[in-house]
Amino acid sequence: MSVDPAASIEVGVLVERRPPDTHWAEHVWAATELLLDVPDVPGWTLLRQEGPHKVYFAGRAEIRLFRTETDNLRHNMESREPRIWAVLRPTDGDPGMALQCVTADPGEAHLYADSGNDLVESLAMPAPLAAAIRAFIAKHHVAQTHHKRRRDRADPEAMARPVWEAEDE
Repeated sequence: MSVDPAASIEVGVLVERRPPDTHWAEHVWAATELLLDVPDVPGWTLLRQEGPHKVYFAGRAEIRLFRTETDNLRHNMESREPRIWAVLRPTDGDPGMALQCVTADPGEAHLYADSGNDLVESLAMPAPLAAAIRAFIAKHHVAQTHHKRRRDRADPEAMARPVWEAEDE
């Protein structure tokens, strides 16, 4: 799998709807698998049903890689187990969720998690996808040096009384 710097990587997401472990909710949603070979079926197609458990093909999404965000990608790839995040958003229509996006950037996933309504699910990153992202990082990452900003020196006379006011007294 190769990555063109101007392109995105298309993936598919499988989502499960199952009964909860509590009485406070009717059902629980969870992204369960990332597909590199995306099937040619419409989003939210019911693939399997075993009693109250339902597995849906949530749809297609593009993992977008940007040259300016390789630092976050690099941190993800250097972790013990690189992850992909699928973001699901509640909707009023059937089946009740929408696939918002899929990202390899932990910073972007964190922003969606902070929004409050979105369900952000972490999935294992398949090896071919990890290799493609590593190749993208190797090609485009530029280490940026951190420059600590220093404050300007304070002028001790800045708040002093003007000379002409002092002479008038």
